Amino acid sequence: MYRIMIVEDDTAMADVMKKQIESWGNQVMCVSDFQNVMGAFAEYDPHMVLMDIMLPFFNGYHWCTEIRRVSGVPVVFISSASDNMNIVMAMNMGGDDFIPKPVDLEVMTAKIQAVLRRAYDMPGRVPVLEHRGAVLNLGSASLVYRGEQIDLTKNEFRILQTLLENKGKVVSRDTLMTRLWQMDSYVEENTLTVNVTRLRKKLEGAGLENFIGTKVGSGYIVQ
Repeated sequence: MYRIMIVEDDTAMADVMKKQIESWGNQVMCVSDFQNVMGAFAEYDPHMVLMDIMLPFFNGYHWCTEIRRVSGVPVVFISSASDNMNIVMAMNMGGDDFIPKPVDLEVMTAKIQAVLRRAYDMPGRVPVLEHRGAVLNLGSASLVYRGEQIDLTKNEFRILQTLLENKGKVVSRDTLMTRLWQMDSYVEENTLTVNVTRLRKKLEGAGLENFIGTKVGSGYIVQ
């Protein structure tokens, strides 16, 4: 069973595609917030994305580029603009295939199955963690927000990874120090404070205000 994410603002079409794909035993999620496609991507962790080109706010090329910053998951474009130039553009932007509209459901199914077979004969995907549109790639140890990469030190990355893995929970200072210790990067308690302060400044500089909160006497939490 595969998880398929559909990014299509025509809800009637998205529903028809969803039912067809589910009939083959797959799970499907249709994006509804077209300003936060990356948030939906990180939360759902799909095996494949079906991406319309003409979308509200940002087009499908933009979102494919954002996905490619953090993942090699297959992206199949779907568009009524099926001339050669758009097909070439879709492939050049990181797409794996192109399905023209009006969508032939049998052709769509065949293409999806072929792309999934090609993709998952290979090693698995790189996991990501997401919060408020910021995407932490655990494979490359990189953080991306609004298309910009935020450079992190090893300790900053490990602190942020631990907080995001425990999203919604307060992480104690002892837990963070233990995590860093287990990663062969010992830090004293004051050094932890310095690292968190520097990490906050980097996040704020990128537009992520109040991303890490302090619970006095308890620890830290992403918010």
